[in-house]
Amino acid sequence: MKTRFFRTSLALFLTLSFLFSLSLSALADEYPTQETVVLEDTSIDVSSLYEEAVEVEGDVLDVAARSAILMEAETGSILYEKNTTEHLPIASVTKVMTLLLIAEAIDEGVMKLDDMVTVSDTAASMGGSQAYMEAGEQMSLHEMLKAVAVASANDGAVALAEHLCGTVSAFVEKMNKRAKQLGMTETLFLNPTGLDDDEVPYSCARDVALMSRELVKHELIFNYTTIWMDTIRNGQFGLANTNKLIRFYNGATGLKTGSTSKAKYCLSATAKKDGMHLIAVVLASETSPERFASAKTLLNYGFATYALITPEVDTSPVKVWGGSKNSVVPTYDITSILVRKEQKNRITYKVTMDKEFVAPIAKGQVLGKLQFELDGTLIREIPLTATDEVPKITFMERYKRLFTLWFT
Repeated sequence: MKTRFFRTSLALFLTLSFLFSLSLSALADEYPTQETVVLEDTSIDVSSLYEEAVEVEGDVLDVAARSAILMEAETGSILYEKNTTEHLPIASVTKVMTLLLIAEAIDEGVMKLDDMVTVSDTAASMGGSQAYMEAGEQMSLHEMLKAVAVASANDGAVALAEHLCGTVSAFVEKMNKRAKQLGMTETLFLNPTGLDDDEVPYSCARDVALMSRELVKHELIFNYTTIWMDTIRNGQFGLANTNKLIRFYNGATGLKTGSTSKAKYCLSATAKKDGMHLIAVVLASETSPERFASAKTLLNYGFATYALITPEVDTSPVKVWGGSKNSVVPTYDITSILVRKEQKNRITYKVTMDKEFVAPIAKGQVLGKLQFELDGTLIREIPLTATDEVPKITFMERYKRLFTLWFT
């Protein structure tokens, strides 16, 4: 009886195995022939993907400054430039880097907003714009940030520097190291305030835009740079923002003013409208009204001429043969695209990808490409990659599938 059962089971197994191998052969005949399919869609409403500086003949824009730049924050695209790498003192615009290092320390958990910061003799002795801090006075990090970002307090900037790094010199070393990491090749920091009474630190419009771009990635900073008027010391000391655009320019988010007799009037102005964040840097204007008017001109130009678009492209699952799963979903990684408004509705995209694939498929494996064209000219190409891994099917998984196919 046992022998008969064994022979019957063996026969059934061999029969199924034979049918299974036939099925595999049939499947193999249907494996993809690497035929590439190109899908086109002209309905996408995006525009020119400009990432280079816009060439403006002459100085068409009325920018009353020795040096200026307009940058879009998300893409880093330069929309206007004028003497952008000329070495110039930037006065208290230096505090953009000071604030950046503090914001990064907070994000890393090194510092907290309720930390108490003690004012040293050195910090208390700072001249220029200040919050009249006294040696030994303690103030929360939150209030220190407010004093520096709103009133450009030099005493507060030095107190923050010492609180983070122990000494001003160590903090300055950290400032220059971070500048190098950001590609600020035309910058030398000598202090956390921008004061230039003795040696003259320098930077340039491009480098100021780079560090400003990094700072606006920290949403925390807008809690301070957007304040028009406030107080510290339990309401006993009033603060008024030195950046008048915060009060008088719709969408203004910051960022920092600066002025000395050597630097003249400087400003890194940021504003956000319709999801686009712009950075307008103006250096060495002759008067304060000119720097604000010039920054406003740059911002108006940017918002009137450009927009950001995040295109959405339909990428359906594609067939996978011989895998633990029957399909894989292609995906793509794209940042927003900078749009020149007058070229709307002239962008098309193409998805170029094999119709079918054979396992194994690795997560992130390139499956095809997504191409954006303007009037038939390629302007951006992005790889399409596998969302998930698809391992090669095992013998037992094949057997289970065949068993399910034959007996259900």
